[in-house]
Amino acid sequence: MGINEHTTDEKELELIVTRFIRKVGVPLHIKGYEYLRTAIMLVMTDYSNFDSVTKVLYPTIAKKYQTTATRVERAIRHAIEISWSRGNLFSLYEMLGDSGQVYDGRPTNSEFIALAADNIRLKHLK
Repeated sequence: MGINEHTTDEKELELIVTRFIRKVGVPLHIKGYEYLRTAIMLVMTDYSNFDSVTKVLYPTIAKKYQTTATRVERAIRHAIEISWSRGNLFSLYEMLGDSGQVYDGRPTNSEFIALAADNIRLKHLK
């Protein structure tokens, strides 16, 4: 189930995702910020992009930014690590809800992207 043109347009979705990423403390100046925003938007637009993160999602982002899938994966991981160590813990806990993953360390890239997409879909998009 993806976001369609009746729910929101691409610019509005980008604004919502950007606000979310800033709220959880991902710094604007790192490459992972752009890649993470793009990943969340791609998953929200078409959930099948999430079916294979390493074989579909990362290569799609890499192609868009003219880099490699490995660099995309590492930059997103770095962005999540920074937000986890220096970000707004209240927002991070709010995003994770009762999943219990807060106590096990930071989420994986896939978990973070899925949780972000779910959180945005539930709170902002009807």
